[in-house]
Amino acid sequence: MKAKNKKKKRITIKSYLFVIPALMLNFVFFILPFFQSLLMSFYDWPVLGEKTFIFLDNYVKLFQDGQFWHSLFFTLKYALFVTPCLFILAFALALLINGAFAGVNLFRSLYFAPVVISMTCCSMVWLWIYNDLYGVLNYILENIGIIDEPILWMNSSETSLPAVIFMVTWKMAGFSMLIILAAFQSVDEEIYEAASVDGANKVTQFFRITLPIIKPHAALALILSVIGSVLAFEQFLIMTKGGPAQDTTTIVHYIYNTSFKYFKMGYGSAMTMVLLIVLGILSYFENRVLKDPTKYQEERR
Repeated sequence: MKAKNKKKKRITIKSYLFVIPALMLNFVFFILPFFQSLLMSFYDWPVLGEKTFIFLDNYVKLFQDGQFWHSLFFTLKYALFVTPCLFILAFALALLINGAFAGVNLFRSLYFAPVVISMTCCSMVWLWIYNDLYGVLNYILENIGIIDEPILWMNSSETSLPAVIFMVTWKMAGFSMLIILAAFQSVDEEIYEAASVDGANKVTQFFRITLPIIKPHAALALILSVIGSVLAFEQFLIMTKGGPAQDTTTIVHYIYNTSFKYFKMGYGSAMTMVLLIVLGILSYFENRVLKDPTKYQEERR
C-alpha cells in the first residue's frame, strides 16, 4: 500500500514539473503585466519624470473622453459586421469540404493558407490591391464596367471599413472553418444511419442531428471571432492609419497611440483595464452560449 502511495506521489510530482514551465510563462507574461498595468492606471505615469498618484482621475477622464467612446463603438461596430461574414463563409467552406472527394486535402490547405500569413503581410498586400493608382481591384472593376474612375478605398470610412472587413474575412475564415469542420467530422456516422432507418432525410438529419451537435463548436468559433475583432489593431494601423479624422481608430489602436505615441502610460493602462472588463463580459456570454447547447445535448441523451 505504501509503495503504491509513493508511486502515485512520484507521478503527481512529475506532472507538476511538466506544468511549471507553462505556469512560469503565464506568471511572467500575463499575471505580472496585469498587476503592473493595474497599478499604472492609478498614476500619472510619464515615460520620463516623476510618477504622480492620482487614484481614479484616469478613469474619470476616460469616461469623459469622446475619442475613447468613438473608438470603442467603432470597434464593436466592426466586430458586429465582420463576425457574421467570417462565420457564414467558414460554415459554407466547412460544408463544402466535409467529405471525401478528389482534391479535398488540396482545397482544405488552400482555404487555410491565409491564416498562417501574418496580419501585417496580408494588410500590406491588400493595401496594394486597393491602391487607387495601380491597384488591381480598381483595374478589374474599371475594365468590366462597374466603375468609371478609381475608388479611393482608404480615404473614407464608408469604403475603408468594408475593405478591411473583406480582407479579414479572406484571411481568417479558414480558422473558423477548421473548428466547424472538426465539429462536422466528430458526428458519429451511426447516428445518421439510425436516423435513415427511421426515415429521416438529409435535410432533417442536418437540422435535427448535425446542428444541435455542432452548436458548441460553432459558438466557440463565433466568440473567438468576436474577441479577435475587439482586439483588432494591425489591419487598421497599416491600411487606414486610423483615418480619416480618426474615424477608423479601434480601441487597441487608440490605447497604442496614447501609451506609446503620446507617452501617457497611466491613462493607456486605465483604458486597458476597461477593455479587459469588456472582454470579461464577452467571456461571460461565451460561457452562457457554450453551456446551453451542452446541457441540451445531455438532456437529449
